[in-house]
Amino acid sequence: MELTISNLSKTYSNGVQALNKVSLTIPNGMYGLLGPNGAGKSTLMRILATLQEPDTGSIHLGRIDVLKEKEKIRQTLGYLPQEFGVYPSSRAEDLLDYFAVLKGITSRASRREVVEALLKQTNLWDMRRQKLGGFSGGMKQRFGVAVALLGNPKLMIVDEPTAGLDPAERVRFLNLLSELGENSVVILSTHIVEDVSELCTRMAIINKGQILQEGEPLKAVAGLQGKIWRRMVEKRLLPTLGQEHTIISTKLLSGRTVIHIYSEENPGNGFEPVAPDLEDVYFSTMAGRIRNYKPEVAQ
Repeated sequence: MELTISNLSKTYSNGVQALNKVSLTIPNGMYGLLGPNGAGKSTLMRILATLQEPDTGSIHLGRIDVLKEKEKIRQTLGYLPQEFGVYPSSRAEDLLDYFAVLKGITSRASRREVVEALLKQTNLWDMRRQKLGGFSGGMKQRFGVAVALLGNPKLMIVDEPTAGLDPAERVRFLNLLSELGENSVVILSTHIVEDVSELCTRMAIINKGQILQEGEPLKAVAGLQGKIWRRMVEKRLLPTLGQEHTIISTKLLSGRTVIHIYSEENPGNGFEPVAPDLEDVYFSTMAGRIRNYKPEVAQ
């Protein structure tokens, strides 16, 4: 089953154009939507989750018209927003059971079986009788996944899931997400490049409401071979180097600044070639050095 988005646009009442003719075809599996804060990711996720209406465009999940058949898509939708509330005084198993009722699982025996399976899948079974108010950030995120997985959704939307998690919780959460894309379309919306690099077989880069690049992360990285160069410099030299080269990223390393530049030829000047990664793809795209995506035109 594929998710097809065609010429989707959205402008808010204050004049901000959040989406500009966005077109994507998203297959089963983990799909990364990568972009900075304010790029339009959350607007797109809310529209896909039937929480917001676009101005123009269409969305289909297989034969389901997402914009016209909202109740039908909600029956097969799992949504984990960037921020979600829980009842802090409720126990995990009790609240998940309540959400299962809302999802239409009316048989008590069936709910007990589903709740147990999901709490075990999200590694929360041992904490099932703990109150959610005492859960860590990562535990709450995993509980959110358990809620989103109710009903075996064919479309799963996960918005900025690892923001604020400590490294150990982030690893646990990513391992959980990696198991979800076998039979569903799972969209991971994030500004964290590593999340997409570690999880997704396809991705799109979005900025200012437009898709700048779409494809397979490994192929995108391979396309930068021989074009990324590195040099360790003093910070005071950055303005001068910025005039001479296309600086795509800067990092501090042992008190000094390491810069990556994009150049199709050897730039000399003390730069050395470096094997590119997805972060270089992202920053090169954002710097305008890569723009190979052409939106599909709706027929």
